[in-house]
Amino acid sequence: MVNTGSLLTALSALGFVLASKGQSDPCAKVGGQKWVKPADLRACFKSVPVDPVIKENILEVINKTLAFHTSVNYQISAPEPFTAAVHENLLKDLARISAQSYDSEYDLHIDISRIVALFLNFLPIPLVLLSTPSGTQTVSIAPEAFNVSSAEFPDEIDVWQSALPDGIALESLSGATVLSINGANPNVAIDANALITGSFEGLGTRQNAFFSSYQRSTTTWNYIMGNFAQQSLPLSDSVTLKVQRVGQYSTDTITLPYRARIGTTTVNFTDTASWRSGNCLVDESDFKKQDDPSSTTKAVAVKFMQQPPQPASRSKQLVNVMLDSTPLTDVVLPPELTPPDQSLNGSFLAGEFFMLDDGKTGVLALGSFSGDDFDTMESGLLKGLLGLKSLGATQLIVDVSNNGGGFICIAHFLHRILVGPKASTVPQAGLDTKARAGPLAKLIVKQIIDNNTDPNDQSLYNPLAWTNASNVPFPANFDWLDPSVDLVINGVHDSFSQRLGQECVPSGFTTTPPDQALFDGSKVVIVSNGRCASSCSLFSITMSKEEGSKTVVLGGRKGVEQEYCGTVGGQSTDFSTIAGELQAAGLQDNPLAPPNLLVKGTQGITWRLAFGVNDPTQPEEWQDHPATLNLPLTAELVNNPLAIWKEVAKRLF
Repeated sequence: MVNTGSLLTALSALGFVLASKGQSDPCAKVGGQKWVKPADLRACFKSVPVDPVIKENILEVINKTLAFHTSVNYQISAPEPFTAAVHENLLKDLARISAQSYDSEYDLHIDISRIVALFLNFLPIPLVLLSTPSGTQTVSIAPEAFNVSSAEFPDEIDVWQSALPDGIALESLSGATVLSINGANPNVAIDANALITGSFEGLGTRQNAFFSSYQRSTTTWNYIMGNFAQQSLPLSDSVTLKVQRVGQYSTDTITLPYRARIGTTTVNFTDTASWRSGNCLVDESDFKKQDDPSSTTKAVAVKFMQQPPQPASRSKQLVNVMLDSTPLTDVVLPPELTPPDQSLNGSFLAGEFFMLDDGKTGVLALGSFSGDDFDTMESGLLKGLLGLKSLGATQLIVDVSNNGGGFICIAHFLHRILVGPKASTVPQAGLDTKARAGPLAKLIVKQIIDNNTDPNDQSLYNPLAWTNASNVPFPANFDWLDPSVDLVINGVHDSFSQRLGQECVPSGFTTTPPDQALFDGSKVVIVSNGRCASSCSLFSITMSKEEGSKTVVLGGRKGVEQEYCGTVGGQSTDFSTIAGELQAAGLQDNPLAPPNLLVKGTQGITWRLAFGVNDPTQPEEWQDHPATLNLPLTAELVNNPLAIWKEVAKRLF
């Protein structure tokens, strides 16, 4: 079963049970600690049985909210090249989970979302996939592994060092070739991880999540440990590797323990009771009164996304964001790998500009399409790109490694200012979309039209928010979900809205785009490790398929097609937003509406689905996105952005 993490993410608690009197409390052993053994953490998690009331509540919320998720029936069996990777019947699986008994809530967690993010499991040896000049690939411990770990985990390095055989220093493992993981070929572990990570993405992208990588964050350059060295659940107690260290002819067999470190967002606790009250259950004060028309609170905020949550600078700015099964951390890219700050004009929190020493290649490192004020991002992008042009840049690299999306109109704006006004950017630089037209969604639209339940034009369902396929705005009294477009998808009847057109201009841009192109689309190269999702995917796809921009995926196993982007979607939202829509429309008590969620969590959904570029009759989500170049990573290139940019410029310009 493909992991459903992007859809059922962060349901982080399922019941509330105190340890019986006279019994030791296993959670007291890990409470108040920074580092714990994974086995002790599992004992805490597994000590709490499933509360059937809360289990039923969670499954009811998920099932009823899925009525707004556009991809439910597409995901049952996706077309090529995703057929083998995406075959998840969510409703069928939820029915199975409902009927199944579980020994503990931890086991139920794993089946639903695989996330209990109080602690994270770490190893000090992140892995990379390296290539030799002859094309041979080896799984290796990252050359920078000790530098990263000693800086991030200085208080735990001695524990790992003491686990190694005499004569083997932890530092000496950096760069070592990994010959086996737990007695098997490393590819076995990579493929096993690919089955439970990355949601509905191509195989290559999910395999790449096993390895370390980098990302431009809102404050610095982050080092992503990868799924081998960072687990969001205490699944493993230790790992045994057979390695060949750099400069050694002999091999060594080593066993290192995983260590679980408390998460930065976890509310401190001392026992089961304080764990549950602080981190798990929703207090009644979290729910606003049902008769409060301004309330949109029926669930707590998203625990983590693939990029930081965007500031609430403009309530009408729509987002497309991928919820991730791997929590964000603040592990920093080592100084020797961090690109030197050139302090170029336009740089903002998640975006930084560079000029390569060839005098003609500019670089935009963009870790997120949000993470900063919307207006600041627009003005910064234009200012920075104009600044690169003034320095002589005639070609551009856009590095979007680990970019999980953000503001949809920022993606449109960047496309528009890069290639100028033309048929592919005016009236919109994005893709037409459709929303699901279920019975409850139709009722929201009717309430807005008939009873004026959205006087301030804040609802996703207000006709004034949308245009038709000819880019003509809908009038205020137009029911855009009736009649619906009825389809049969994988044997299941489904209903959608009519085709929706442009969404970002004229009112969506606050910075006026220039009248001329800043770069030739064919002189733009988009670089990532395949983990470019949602708004990042929309930008990459339209630039590649409409403007001829080249795409690069870093690393990746030979023989596996590397997709230059992951989840596409069209617009994302979550349970809390949908609950707010229903409450504003006075439909919160409708039998089809989901109830209040009783635990602290969120459910992400794809609210709109984008139509394709090459085949505009089908969603872009399930169309092919092969990279122009799968760049082999060497010890000199891996996790070194500046070296990578220079190599890309040499190969593709």
